[in-house]
Amino acid sequence: MSPAGAVQPDEVLADPALESRARDLSAGLRCLVCQNQSIDDSDAELAKDLRVLVRQRLVAGDTNAEVIDYLVSRYGEFVLLKPRFEWGTLALWATPVVVLLSGVAFAVSSVRQRRRESAVAALSAEEEAALDDLARSRQ
Repeated sequence: MSPAGAVQPDEVLADPALESRARDLSAGLRCLVCQNQSIDDSDAELAKDLRVLVRQRLVAGDTNAEVIDYLVSRYGEFVLLKPRFEWGTLALWATPVVVLLSGVAFAVSSVRQRRRESAVAALSAEEEAALDDLARSRQ
C-alpha cells in the first residue's frame, strides 16, 4: 500500500483489502478545492469528507463502480481526475485533434496557393514572337 499524503490514521479502514480499494479509488478523485490534487494528497476539509465518504460506501458494500457513480452523480464528472469518455465529452476529447488537422490543412492549402501564384505561366505564341522581336532589335 503506497502512502497517501493527507490520509489521517483515523480514516484508515481496519480491513486491508477495503483500504486498498479506497486508496485506489481516491487516487483518481479530484479535490474540488485544490482541483489538481487527488483527495488522497489534499489536506482540504472537503477532500477529507470525500475520503471518509468513499470508505463509508465501501464498508456499506458498494462496488468501486458504484462508489464512482455515486460521487459523479453528486459532484459531476469534474470529481474525476481522468474524465470518462462518453458521447457528451466527445467534443472535449476531439477538439485538439480537429484543431490540429485544421491547422495542417490550412498550412498545406496556403503552400499550394503560394506555389500556384509564384509559378511562371507559359508564354503564348504571340508573346514569344514579340519577345523574339525585342531580342533581335537589341542586337
